[in-house]
Amino acid sequence: MSPILTIALDAMGGDNAPHCVVEGAQLALRRYDNIRFILYGDRAKIEPLFKLFPTVEPYCEIIHTDVFVAPHDKPSVALRRGGQSGMRMAIDAVKEGKADCMVSAGNTGALMAMAKLVFRTLPGISRPAIAALVPTVKGDCVMLDLGANVECDANDLVQFAIMGDAFARAVLSLQSPKIGLLNVGSEDMKGNDEVKQASQMLRNPELGLDFYGFVEGNDIAEGTVDVVVTDGFTGNVALKTAEGIGRMVSRYVSNAFKSSLGSKLGYLLAKPAIAQLRKSLDPRRRNGAMFLGLNGIAVKSHGSADGYSYYFALRVAAELASSRINHKILEELKLSLTLPPAAPVVDEE
Repeated sequence: MSPILTIALDAMGGDNAPHCVVEGAQLALRRYDNIRFILYGDRAKIEPLFKLFPTVEPYCEIIHTDVFVAPHDKPSVALRRGGQSGMRMAIDAVKEGKADCMVSAGNTGALMAMAKLVFRTLPGISRPAIAALVPTVKGDCVMLDLGANVECDANDLVQFAIMGDAFARAVLSLQSPKIGLLNVGSEDMKGNDEVKQASQMLRNPELGLDFYGFVEGNDIAEGTVDVVVTDGFTGNVALKTAEGIGRMVSRYVSNAFKSSLGSKLGYLLAKPAIAQLRKSLDPRRRNGAMFLGLNGIAVKSHGSADGYSYYFALRVAAELASSRINHKILEELKLSLTLPPAAPVVDEE
């Protein structure tokens, strides 16, 4: 019997809350028999949903609050006024040991600000990073940072690599994830000083990471590595570009099979393959990004998540909590702190 895992939920966060939250919880119970939920939100809106999803009710506790963080609230406003919001109460539950992790589909900036304020960063971590799964032709890979830090130095990138390694071990069940540093080319002389210095540090065998080297944008989709490390500005642009291309491909395929009678007949023959393609490109299956580097587990779900999508965010939270990801990060971080700093990069003429 696995130990009971308690997940605190910001039940009113997201476009489809609380419906998606309760539906996602019921789907999660089909996979995990050891999870329980604490739902922070409006009891009058949550309880009627148990009639639609009856199997989830025995595993849920509702803590009522009618305070919520609006989608467009600035982080500073949320910090001042959201002390009794479902988002803040779910974060506090993890801090106080009432829950093992928390999930919210609410305001990303507010969630990050609250989580940083309450959890603080892990010892040795200077900046948290947003990490999530992205699709490749070989399966999923971990990518970070996806927007928490616009500018990063070499030490930040090394810390991201350590955290990404632990994330891949926990969520993808990989024994030795292959790590790549996103750059404008694979050659050692390319890139800015920060990525060059980070590359030097990551090549140190004492760190214990399987560092592949520099990777380019096309390597992400090729699945060249299991973990892609970059700064938040580049990572966010790359992720949004990939998501847009995925939607474009899906539309092209859909329109192509509607263009003529022959193509419609061809669709019937190709229907199983099309279904598999749509499943592979479905962003709902990769929902759930963690703020790595904080002394507590906070998972961000897409704001537009439906129940099926929210279920995958719950899966990420459950796997991270079960694997004691922060303990693994701290263990690997101890090794990195003993390494000498990277030598200054000298451009060769």
